[in-house]
Amino acid sequence: MPLTACPEMHELSLCEGVLQILEEQSWIQGFLRVSRVCLEIGALAGVEPEALRFHFDAVTRGSLAEGAILEIVAVPAQAWCLPCGEKVSIRQYFDACPQCGSHQLQVIGGEELRVQQLEVE
Repeated sequence: MPLTACPEMHELSLCEGVLQILEEQSWIQGFLRVSRVCLEIGALAGVEPEALRFHFDAVTRGSLAEGAILEIVAVPAQAWCLPCGEKVSIRQYFDACPQCGSHQLQVIGGEELRVQQLEVE
């Protein structure tokens, strides 16, 4: 039987990556504990916030971030419409421009997933 990935495996690997960043920054900056992590997550990043929270708690257990508060800041998706030159909000890839109806949009925001801020001890 082939091994198939759970839909939430993406969030698990993202949390492992966040923990790696925290550990690297701990070594560089000399802190011992993380009490709060603020992540920016774009609307187009393909991340399920509740799955991320679940995996964050599991991944950080026994680490410098055990018990840390995970704050998620949602970043709306935005695009630049090439025909009309407007910066517009979109909900998903391939949306039409709400101003002119064109599908010639260049995404300029909403794909990010980054550590925005840490509270450390």
